[in-house]
Amino acid sequence: MKLSTLALALTLLTVGTPALAQPMREQKMDTRLLQRQDLAYRFTSLTLDSADGKRHYQLWIGTPDRAAPAAGYPVLWMLDGNAALGALQPAQLAALADGQAPLLVAVGYQTDQRIERNARTFDYTPAVPGQPQQLDPLTGQPSGGIDAFLDLLTQRMRPMVASVAPIDASRQTLWGHSYGGLAVLHALFTRPGEFSDYAAASPSLWWHEGAIVREAEGLQQRLGESRPRLLLMRGSEEPAQPRGPSKGDDERPARQLSADLAKVPGVQVRFERFDGLGHGPMLPASLRRVIESMSR
Repeated sequence: MKLSTLALALTLLTVGTPALAQPMREQKMDTRLLQRQDLAYRFTSLTLDSADGKRHYQLWIGTPDRAAPAAGYPVLWMLDGNAALGALQPAQLAALADGQAPLLVAVGYQTDQRIERNARTFDYTPAVPGQPQQLDPLTGQPSGGIDAFLDLLTQRMRPMVASVAPIDASRQTLWGHSYGGLAVLHALFTRPGEFSDYAAASPSLWWHEGAIVREAEGLQQRLGESRPRLLLMRGSEEPAQPRGPSKGDDERPARQLSADLAKVPGVQVRFERFDGLGHGPMLPASLRRVIESMSR
């Protein structure tokens, strides 16, 4: 797979970009869903810490009010779980319970904030080769912890979830938005057999001048027997760079990445453009799209 065209496009997008602003403080997590008793799903919660003890996770597990299939429930893993949980709607859950009825796992943090900036910056970003210090270009915070996070998800979180309800290891979807979308792509490129479906919404392709794109090299050799599916989503009003004007939108990198990955035998790729949506609104919209596909 040749990615030179995409790498060039990403380089051009970064030229002349002004200093990146610090992110704004986020609002509180919306917990109203957890207080309802009339849902098609019932939610339980588990907690655990990172291997180094520096990050503290909370998992909200939604189990449908129907018996598990013989093979176990399919699972929808949602990164930025605090925000994802607040984006869920009762009507969506009812439709989902009538469809594939997956187990819902919102992978969040032990905080009342909708977004835990520092923890997700570390957890959702890959290590950049040749960088003596792994620092995020947007926040200046430590980065590069995605592999430790994915190890924690697959080796500790997944067994914990399986202790709550039986799961189908062959039907596992990983969804993430923004840096979470970056994490989804890294998971696909480095461990394509861990999930059956990868849903990357508004992935930060600009991050470290396209570092994530270079990870796709050699994907075919890493596939083995796996046949992953990727849904790549982007809003038409999203800027090419964070904090940039919407008029600077350029979806060529996302479309080019989709086209390149579609050429890899064994990988199914779909690109979806959401007309009229900017970066923030893409979080609930992309999650809704994934839920709609599982409600059939």
